[in-house]
Amino acid sequence: MNLSVGIVGLPNVGKSTLFNALLKKQVALVANYPFATIEPNVGVVEVPDERLPVLAKIVQTEKIVPAAIEFYDIAGLVKGASQGEGLGNQFLAKIREVKVIIHAVRLFNDPNIVHVHEDIDPKGDIDTIESELMLADLATLDKQPKGSPAVFESIKARLNQGQPVRDQTLTEDELESIKPLGLLTLKPVIFVFNVSENQLNQPPDPPNQPSLYLCAKLEAEMVDFSPAEQQEILNQYNLKETGLNRLIKVAYDTLGLMSFLTAGKLEARAWTIAKNTPAQQAAGVIHTDFIKNFIKADVVSCADFVRIGGWVKAREAGLVKTVGRDYCLSDGQVVEFKIGT
Repeated sequence: MNLSVGIVGLPNVGKSTLFNALLKKQVALVANYPFATIEPNVGVVEVPDERLPVLAKIVQTEKIVPAAIEFYDIAGLVKGASQGEGLGNQFLAKIREVKVIIHAVRLFNDPNIVHVHEDIDPKGDIDTIESELMLADLATLDKQPKGSPAVFESIKARLNQGQPVRDQTLTEDELESIKPLGLLTLKPVIFVFNVSENQLNQPPDPPNQPSLYLCAKLEAEMVDFSPAEQQEILNQYNLKETGLNRLIKVAYDTLGLMSFLTAGKLEARAWTIAKNTPAQQAAGVIHTDFIKNFIKADVVSCADFVRIGGWVKAREAGLVKTVGRDYCLSDGQVVEFKIGT
């Protein structure tokens, strides 16, 4: 499963700085003027997983393949984006490609960095972006032919009342009917509040939805530091992890994702799946042919696998469970699939 994340927000809120920090290198152009990013920058980030090196050592492999996330740095949206303002249509099309939206919101105050609305107003900024996404969804629904499902009109009515699609109570059948439309406000949103270093110690109360506070400038400055040096800096702000690690955990939780692990002579690897995925479907993440040729799977907790010292000893100790196609994998299980031909 490819996890793709789009970073959106008003111009000059720190999106590209955040993107650079996440990728741990200078990729995106950082500039003090709107629309410095025209094409979205795309980068693949490894999901940190301390279990993989341990597993690799046990099974004696040098190849480690962590799960990955694609981050899209999408240019700043402005009021009128849904009508094409600021190259809005081009940018909105890019958002349709991602599974979750990171909405970067500026809380830091820096007179040297212009703000399109002149004043720091996080609620107003959030409302501007959300309004443009809802207007874009209304435009999409308006283009649907006559005879479209009645739910389309119901969704339009609630959008006109200021209710994004993700907050509308829809049945599974209704969600399936609108899936081809790629509605923007159906996508889950994670708010990332970009604060100053001083604000890290006293962040405001979080909103009642997925969010986190970080200082993109500080995260970018720590890129070239060693892990020990990074931790020393984080300790000054009572933080246990970098913004990247915290953001990945929030994204996984928001989308209901988890990882299972495989460990053998070829590689130690993490695979991303949705929670409560049956073993047969999980096998398809490795190769689609594994679904139809699935026979069974051997599973063991990572903790037991590490404690006992690998597959052979885990089987001898009765720690390995053989499961069928409908067994739902748990986060962190080490799995070996048995596949027919």
